[in-house]
Amino acid sequence: MTIIEDRWLSVEEICRYLGVSNDTVHRWIDTNGMPAHRMGRLWKFKKDEVDGGARQGKAGER
Repeated sequence: MTIIEDRWLSVEEICRYLGVSNDTVHRWIDTNGMPAHRMGRLWKFKKDEVDGGARQGKAGER
């Protein structure tokens, strides 16, 4: 069985990874350009893109 490490994460998974609420993630998408991809009605995330945004200090900007 092959485990895929570079997979798309759901909102719930990215919330757990970052230790923030669902509302916070949606606010960061809307106001700070958090790297997220819309797939139908769902938001999906690549962990390395989110990490890159956090390293650049974009997650907490207003």
